Amino acid sequence: YAEPRDWGYAGLLAFTAVLMTRPQDTLPFLEPLHLAEICAIIGLGPMVLHRFASRQPVFRVTPETTGLMAFGLAILLSVPFSIWPGGSFSLFTDTYLKLLVVFVLMMNTLTTPKRLDQITFLIVLCCGFIAGRSVFDYARGINLVEGNRLAGPVGGIFGNPNDLAMNMVTFLPAAAVFALSTRFSASRRLLAAGAATLMLATVVFTKSRGGFLGLAVVLLTFIVLGRKVRPGFGTIAIVAVLAAAPFMPATFWERMASIVDDKKDKQEFTGTREARWTVMKEGIKTFAERPLTGIGAGEFQNYNPPGRKEAWKETHNAPIQVAAETGIFGLSAFLFLIVCAGRGARVTRRLLEPPRRGRPDLLKAVMPDGDRGALSSMTVAMTAGFLGWFVCSLFASVAYNWTFYYLLALIAASREMTLARLRAARALTADYGKALSHPADRRTRGVVVGAA
Repeated sequence: YAEPRDWGYAGLLAFTAVLMTRPQDTLPFLEPLHLAEICAIIGLGPMVLHRFASRQPVFRVTPETTGLMAFGLAILLSVPFSIWPGGSFSLFTDTYLKLLVVFVLMMNTLTTPKRLDQITFLIVLCCGFIAGRSVFDYARGINLVEGNRLAGPVGGIFGNPNDLAMNMVTFLPAAAVFALSTRFSASRRLLAAGAATLMLATVVFTKSRGGFLGLAVVLLTFIVLGRKVRPGFGTIAIVAVLAAAPFMPATFWERMASIVDDKKDKQEFTGTREARWTVMKEGIKTFAERPLTGIGAGEFQNYNPPGRKEAWKETHNAPIQVAAETGIFGLSAFLFLIVCAGRGARVTRRLLEPPRRGRPDLLKAVMPDGDRGALSSMTVAMTAGFLGWFVCSLFASVAYNWTFYYLLALIAASREMTLARLRAARALTADYGKALSHPADRRTRGVVVGAA
């Protein structure tokens, strides 16, 4: 499984770096250049040409690809029934279509464990860079909202405190795996440890209650699955969090206490806890009124019928957001993608585990132990990141954000490369059995046995 040299993968890496760091927000003169679009074209064009030249389909069809197309169709079908058709169509063309294209690019270029490691480490470095800028801003007292909550230093997926915390929670497990796994070099582990520390500090400084709950789920997942990365991994994660707890500001714990204390939230904070429950109920009511078409993708914030209490606000819940805006068809497709992510991570973990006694270990013939260990570690990180994202998504309107779809592509690519190697191993075994069934042809038998 040699890595092909192609511009598609290089374009994907460049697009990921631009998407995550958003240099145009810091250097406004880059805005007209549309760097992200250029990087996507650099990646997509060569990939399509390569697949045409090798007489392959334009892209691989997986359950995730089918679900994304179905979700995109539901978004497009909501346009004629939208309260603002232009806004819904713009969301499809400016956001979702690009998201679908990059997902296809990821599925066709992430073909080896090494590439999966590289792009995941790039995401960790980018998140660490954003976290470093965020912590520096907090120390200077800038980019603060609602008094003392940290907002992102750039826009896009890091713009507000809750989205900033959600992204840090989602990719913090990958940073922790790079930092604590003995399979990686000392320099990579040191960089990852620094990024993980800054990401954890950023979650604390955002004072995001959804981010805190997501972080708790990530820690619990590491306790259960951490041993697959290295012995005692879960214990190390617990000790690290307990050691960091005394350094967390008192205002953080006071805000977290308001999760279960509505009176405290009203008295000391903005009363957003009650407002969120109200807007979620309004989202469910909107879905009940328009169950087939919704009110148009991206338009719940602009939907203000008579009697609405929390006007001009999002649903603060991704499934409710999709249900209210795209109806039952969009909700079904979105939930299907969430199930695909959870199931895909679970399937990959099981495929990479050593078989029970008496069963052959087919992967040994086609996957080095180092690749297998690295892929298994990344799958644990993706599982924890997915669960953390899902919890955060129950408190944020992030159905069309890039975070989930990047994570989905990483999970699906891991599963597909593992299945591809298992198919190769089974083919090798079949050739071996065929050679043994023709003992007269000793030359062929010797070659196949030697290969096996």
